[in-house]
Amino acid sequence: MQWQRLVRLSFACLISSCANESDPQPYRPPQLLDKRAMIGLRIAPVALDLKKADLRAVGLGSYLVNAASGCVDCHGCPTYASGQSPFKGGNGQLSAEHYLGGGAKIGPTLIAPGLTPDARGDPGGLTRTQFFFAIRSGKDPAEPTRVLQAMPWGLYRHMTDEDLDAIYEYLRATPHAEPGTCAGPGE
Repeated sequence: MQWQRLVRLSFACLISSCANESDPQPYRPPQLLDKRAMIGLRIAPVALDLKKADLRAVGLGSYLVNAASGCVDCHGCPTYASGQSPFKGGNGQLSAEHYLGGGAKIGPTLIAPGLTPDARGDPGGLTRTQFFFAIRSGKDPAEPTRVLQAMPWGLYRHMTDEDLDAIYEYLRATPHAEPGTCAGPGE
């Protein structure tokens, strides 16, 4: 089933990249996706909004978010669909309804924010500049003296600009979600 979704997605991308005579944009030939981007598009647990999206960036972002970083463990509440936690015998299917909607309690006072787009389309309400600032400095853009205590920004700050941009584009392509109910990260 997953390969059929990827074939349909690849075909749709090919069709959408063909020049339209009434389109004022110059023709750009279809771009091949690297292996990580293809995997990323295949494993995205939610339907993505790919209109006007850079498919390579979104695919790479999905790969980094879903296969390399584990963002959903803290920024999803619950992380897994009901009965699907791999730590309890499930298949690891993520909760699409609350995917990256935030809400996981981290310690007695911290609650992970949502990372899905707000009404303006900004992931977690952050512009690209604010997102880069938060990851690179570990500080809250709205309150720059506040250090993001639980966020592993100390590791992620070493990601390339291309990687962070891909993550941002992927988050922009995800549907908005609200937190559900969970006791903590990874639940």
